[in-house]
Amino acid sequence: MESLRSIWYAPDDPIALRFTAMQITQDQVGRNDQIVQLFRDIFAASEGADEGALIHALSRDLLTTTPMDDLSVFTAEDTDTLCGCAIFTRLRFANDPRVAFLLSPMAVATEHQGKGVGQKLLTHALNALRDEGVQVAVTYGDPNFYSRVGFAPVSTHTVPAPQPLNMPHGWIAQSLTEAPLSPLSGPSTCAPALNNPEFW
Repeated sequence: MESLRSIWYAPDDPIALRFTAMQITQDQVGRNDQIVQLFRDIFAASEGADEGALIHALSRDLLTTTPMDDLSVFTAEDTDTLCGCAIFTRLRFANDPRVAFLLSPMAVATEHQGKGVGQKLLTHALNALRDEGVQVAVTYGDPNFYSRVGFAPVSTHTVPAPQPLNMPHGWIAQSLTEAPLSPLSGPSTCAPALNNPEFW
């Protein structure tokens, strides 16, 4: 699923979810170079150098060109080693006042995959976004993985996508409120760095 900008892993062993030094933070200030290198390394290892370079450029552009109010970055560290990152950016709907954020990209370092890092990182991130008043979370990825943290497939009639989707089954979303997800009234607009058909 090359166009889906995330890394996922096999089902978690509950014992592996017990971390002693895992820390999740929401502050990327001064860490952009480290974050974009993480994305390059992970995607190059899993999908080749060209994909690594593409996601390196995407993450760099998201971190440097997205207004701070439209950007939320969550990182996971294990004993001071960056082992995962999830970047959320604002997804606006022209005729809908709800606050929505789009997750892309997200990755977990190869040596930390299969240990529950991604699930723990996203659970923390979604709870933090909920506390900040975000009402809808959207991503474009593997439904089997993201269903573990509450995402479910949606149509572009329910959640209009900013670009035509090459893999519509990977378009998934969830309500971060007690109300079920009802259709959002578009069209939608994503962060400029993501507004490229190559990512969709």
